[in-house]
Amino acid sequence: MTLRIDISGLPSGRLRFAASPLAELTAMLHVLAEPGHHPQLAGWAADVWAGLRPELAERLREAEFLWRSSQADFLIPARPRPTLAEELDDVDRIDDETYVTAALVTTCGSNRVHFAAPSPLTDATARERALDLALARGARQEAFAERLLADPASVRTRVRHTLEQCAEAFFDAAWAGVAVRLATDLRLKNDLLKRQGIGPALASVSGAVSLAPDGACIIVDKLQDKATTAHGAGVTFIPSVFGRPHLVAVHAPGWQPVVQYPVAEPSPSQPVSLETVTLRLEALAHPVRLRLLRTLARGPHTTRELAHTWELSPPEASRHLAVLRRAGLLTARRHGRYVRYTVNLPDVTALGTDLLAAVLR
Repeated sequence: MTLRIDISGLPSGRLRFAASPLAELTAMLHVLAEPGHHPQLAGWAADVWAGLRPELAERLREAEFLWRSSQADFLIPARPRPTLAEELDDVDRIDDETYVTAALVTTCGSNRVHFAAPSPLTDATARERALDLALARGARQEAFAERLLADPASVRTRVRHTLEQCAEAFFDAAWAGVAVRLATDLRLKNDLLKRQGIGPALASVSGAVSLAPDGACIIVDKLQDKATTAHGAGVTFIPSVFGRPHLVAVHAPGWQPVVQYPVAEPSPSQPVSLETVTLRLEALAHPVRLRLLRTLARGPHTTRELAHTWELSPPEASRHLAVLRRAGLLTARRHGRYVRYTVNLPDVTALGTDLLAAVLR
């Protein structure tokens, strides 16, 4: 399961490493929405939530699907700027159709909105499908999607204002604390790129990123097999401290390829019993179950959604989910007529940080 970025004929100068305030803010917002993905930052997240004004806290909850399970592409800039304000200005220049389509990517994989598909702003069928996907994620997300489709301009203004409020509330202080680490990482990466070439520079990004033997494409370990091209625009690599252990890739048609990678190494995991390890490794030995786990790590899903995503019959998906539940790796919760499955991240973490990083990529 890989993302392949075609770089054949790409000048070396078109592969760039740069820090992005907006991308790091997005990583922080993901931590606030999914602190279980980032146990080493749980204390920071709790402190931020405790200090937020109620109005801002509510705004973050209403828009959280922009960064909870898969980040909207416009939040990971292909051309990073020195300041958050400049990057938000660039977002403002995106047309409504592009913005809305990117914002309505509510799940990963085959449910990603296709570039050539009809716009939900103008096509009734596409609108209904987008709202149906949002409803499966919850009433709050459905309400946000309805407002976005009805009045994109006002929602865009509200989202920008929310992000600006985040700067004052917690981002500016956190950014000052990580800027030196990001700058240090960028110096190392750019030095490798200049002195040793693309291959060693990519190898230093992550064990999940490599250069194909023929040098024609960058290979990124991600949830599904996808392909994109860097011809013309190039590829941007953005370091992140708060994004650890995620490896985020922008690859939808019409967007320049961007990879946001973690700077810091994961902390050592706590040991678990051999019996527990054996049970869980047996559950993960089947490739379909591993794919289901990686999908669920991005957010709760129903059996029907998982079956559709991976072209399984509902009974087949249910059998695989039952094995994962017996191993203690999943939890099922009923929300109205939906039963949604979630990953027990502490138990996945107990199996090892390499597995956690692979699942969360």
